[in-house]
Amino acid sequence: MKSLRELFRVGIGPSSSHTMGPRFAAESFRSDLPGDASRIRVSLFGSLAATGRGHLTDRAVSEPFLPLPTEICWRPETVLPRHPNGLQFEALDDDGNVLATRVVYSVGGGALMDAEGRAGGGPAVYPFASLQEVLAQCDRDGLSLWEIVGQCEGEAIWPFLADIWSTMQATIARGLDAEGKLPGDLNVPRKAASYHARAGSMAGYFGQTALLFSYALAVSEENASGRTIVTAPTCGASGVLPSVLFFLRQQSALSDEKVARALATAGLIGNLVKRNASISGAEVGCQGEVGTACAMAAAAAAQLLGGSSRQVEYAAEMGLEHHLGLTCDPIGGYVQIPCIERNAIAAVRAVDCAAYALLSDGRHIVSFDEVVKTMWETGRDLNSGYRETAAGGLAKIVRLQRHL
Repeated sequence: MKSLRELFRVGIGPSSSHTMGPRFAAESFRSDLPGDASRIRVSLFGSLAATGRGHLTDRAVSEPFLPLPTEICWRPETVLPRHPNGLQFEALDDDGNVLATRVVYSVGGGALMDAEGRAGGGPAVYPFASLQEVLAQCDRDGLSLWEIVGQCEGEAIWPFLADIWSTMQATIARGLDAEGKLPGDLNVPRKAASYHARAGSMAGYFGQTALLFSYALAVSEENASGRTIVTAPTCGASGVLPSVLFFLRQQSALSDEKVARALATAGLIGNLVKRNASISGAEVGCQGEVGTACAMAAAAAAQLLGGSSRQVEYAAEMGLEHHLGLTCDPIGGYVQIPCIERNAIAAVRAVDCAAYALLSDGRHIVSFDEVVKTMWETGRDLNSGYRETAAGGLAKIVRLQRHL
């Protein structure tokens, strides 16, 4: 597995796979552009083409080439062999001759893969293939999960995670202050500010739940507005983990150091899903995005609340298990409905999973690794209409209703 630096990325929403990754790919192709190139042609395939307009993919792949003109070819009916999110860059001269070409896949969380299937990013830093292997080392050496992360990553990971936490907090603050409607023709109003205000007049469970909702909404609405967020593990699921961390930090007066350790554990969980299944909605549906985010947040919460490594594993297992089969069906291709509400609900579910695990001794029948494998198989079995194409589910129903 690669470093957590490849999982937690600071970037611009609304989609890590449809906006952030394609922009990274365009910037890379731009750096190698022949000097006599006069225009660019970008072909978007599969899911990238099906929901690219709502995800601002066309802007992401054209802006890096300015002032050169960029032609966008939308080919949703064609899926390239290695991943549903394929794109091809071509540099053309004045006569239309192709000077350079490159095929790239945006595989989730801002990560890229080349035409031969080689993943981008740095070298692998974790020797583990499963969470059971990590837990076995924890048992042998008397270590916590976050200490394993420190051993593998080195001390430099802690300043990095501190910066990630600072960015997450800044996103929450901006989102709570912002009002109005989100971009696009769905006319979705921002709700974070009003939910946060109403939370002050509610007592007990409802007041706490309203606060947690408001934090998740704040991040997700910032993402939907194309503002700066942290992939956790993706843009579309970016509201779950920071909202849980922010909420628990306030509730329990936790130090930033403890939050950084919880981020390390959450990142380890996300990395394992990324290695053994997928965090790409175009590949496995929303179970790979919001489901993984819930597992990450549940693990972090269980650790912050004093859980053992086995209880942390149990919380993560439940967070993913109870999102199995969740489809990715964004209405109009926007990362708004049902994405934003899903972040808020998953944040509450993550805390509930942590509480459930902490009431146990950590022993349970189905392991986290088995649920990851099940999620991968379930995602591959999903009809393409339910994998970020806006061709099925809620997206299809709403589209049909608008034409009645």
